[in-house]
Amino acid sequence: MNIGDVAERSGLPPKTIRYYEDIGLVTPQRSSNGYRSFRESDLHKLTFLGRARSLGFSIEDCRALLALYEDETRASGDVKRIAKEHLTRIDRKIEELSAMRSTLSHLVHACAGDDRPNCPILNELEQG
Repeated sequence: MNIGDVAERSGLPPKTIRYYEDIGLVTPQRSSNGYRSFRESDLHKLTFLGRARSLGFSIEDCRALLALYEDETRASGDVKRIAKEHLTRIDRKIEELSAMRSTLSHLVHACAGDDRPNCPILNELEQG
């Protein structure tokens, strides 16, 4: 398969596929004229990577997960550890976003939004 075919089948843009090749996540074969030639195994890896990235795993997490995916002697505990660490990061982000939302919601309600110059939103931003 050429890059267009594998892009269509994996749902990833060609630019992303080239990037994954540049950082060593996939290694397509090269024909004598230098064109990439993707195998089914490359397609499976790219699909795997696309799904992992859509769940927010970092590139390094993806690298580790891909290595575990390819290792038939892997321990599922290693996979679970990576997923649990990522879940912890997601939970932390949710807490941070919730706190941001609460603060901003309070400020929006406190602001009269009229022609007067006094604005609690700007006051809060100024004070930090």
